[in-house]
Amino acid sequence: MRHNKKFNHLGRTHSHRAALLANMTISLIMHKRIFTTLAKAKALRVYAEPLINRAKEDTTANRRLVFSHLQNKEAVTELFREISQKISDRPGGYTRILKTGNRLGDNAKTCFIELVDYNENMLKDKGAAKKSRTRRSRKSASAPAAEAPAAEAPEAPAAE
Repeated sequence: MRHNKKFNHLGRTHSHRAALLANMTISLIMHKRIFTTLAKAKALRVYAEPLINRAKEDTTANRRLVFSHLQNKEAVTELFREISQKISDRPGGYTRILKTGNRLGDNAKTCFIELVDYNENMLKDKGAAKKSRTRRSRKSASAPAAEAPAAEAPEAPAAE
């Protein structure tokens, strides 16, 4: 029976799954975005976000804990130097999953998972979305524009 076993095993043994998630986390940290299947991305988010959260506080204990999971000095250094600077004020949600459709060979759902603070296109769109108007302001903005030409038209013939 599989009572209280809620995470996705991904069809792998424990050691294979741990190695897969560690390697994917290293790739995510080094490249800031990776393409994978949706199931792996969801499992990766659960695995990687607590490790990224540890990087907020740069202590020897946190570095050792992250290194015990990743076993890669370059990735740990990148995480604690570069990424921790950008995520310092974010309370959580360090990754974003965007679906890209189905794979041709086996029709698997594919996506890419990325670090949220490293996608400049999404950061630009966020600033542009705040400038949108409400419905009420559009209605009032168009009404004075229609009245202005009508008011000027009668004045011109009366002056002649």
